[in-house]
Amino acid sequence: MILRSSQVFSTYSIVARDARTGQLGVAVQTHQMCVGSVVPWLIPGVGAVATQSLVNISFGPIALAMLGEGVPALQVVAALAASDADAHRRQVAIVDAAGRVAAWTGDGCIPEASHHTGEGYSIQANMMTNPTVVPVMAAAFESASGDLAARMLAALQAAQAEGGDIRGMQSAALKVVSGRREDPSWRADYDLRVDEHDDPLTELGRLVRLRHAQLLDQQGYTALEAGDQARAMSLWAQARAEAPELEELPFWQAMTLADDLGDIEAAARVLRPVLRDDPRRAHWLDLALRLQTCGLAKREGVAAALVERLR
Repeated sequence: MILRSSQVFSTYSIVARDARTGQLGVAVQTHQMCVGSVVPWLIPGVGAVATQSLVNISFGPIALAMLGEGVPALQVVAALAASDADAHRRQVAIVDAAGRVAAWTGDGCIPEASHHTGEGYSIQANMMTNPTVVPVMAAAFESASGDLAARMLAALQAAQAEGGDIRGMQSAALKVVSGRREDPSWRADYDLRVDEHDDPLTELGRLVRLRHAQLLDQQGYTALEAGDQARAMSLWAQARAEAPELEELPFWQAMTLADDLGDIEAAARVLRPVLRDDPRRAHWLDLALRLQTCGLAKREGVAAALVERLR
């Protein structure tokens, strides 16, 4: 057999379902470019799949189609393995919308190769430096706190600390979708990829932090729409503290406070510390005025009033 690098996704990964939220996720790292385009396959409310080793990419869409028809994860994995003459070279793991988990590691996968299934999750790895990578990942996932993305990231970080891929690191990805089948297939809570990097897990961790801040920010808008301004302000403050480099968050929060609530002072308190030392301060203030010009700021003169407070 002649192998091409594009076929061999030596990988450590986790597929998981959050029992509290129903979210489904896959997180993965490997020493090849663009692992996020190959290994993770997810559909909201249907399931999550990781296909790796001498990867059979078709396992992803086939598995999701079967899960969508109500076939349990264990039967899906059995069918995939039975249908592939090279199944002994494959790894695949699945968690379905009910939290049922199944995995396959062919006996021809490059050592060290194994998997572990736990309650609502599966961890799998091949071409690892050490045989202890999989159990260390499981322990890290089970003991980690935070949302599903944070706990899956903890599993990847534990794998790397244990030696990880024998070749090193190059790319990583993390994707989380909702447990609601009515959500569109393209919607994801997290859809993060580091396609080529000297330290992809550190970069992935940074992206997870920024995306979590965005989610907190979105929850703030939901709270405001529900009439709970105190909760909105609290969530927005958390989001700003978690990702101070995302100027977009305080800018749009301030514009919402000014335009929707007419609270220029509160808007200025949010935006002033962010713009104080920002080299693009004048551009942000100009943007506020442009929102008024094009009609996105509905209250007459609100943008000009906010800009005046901030000058």
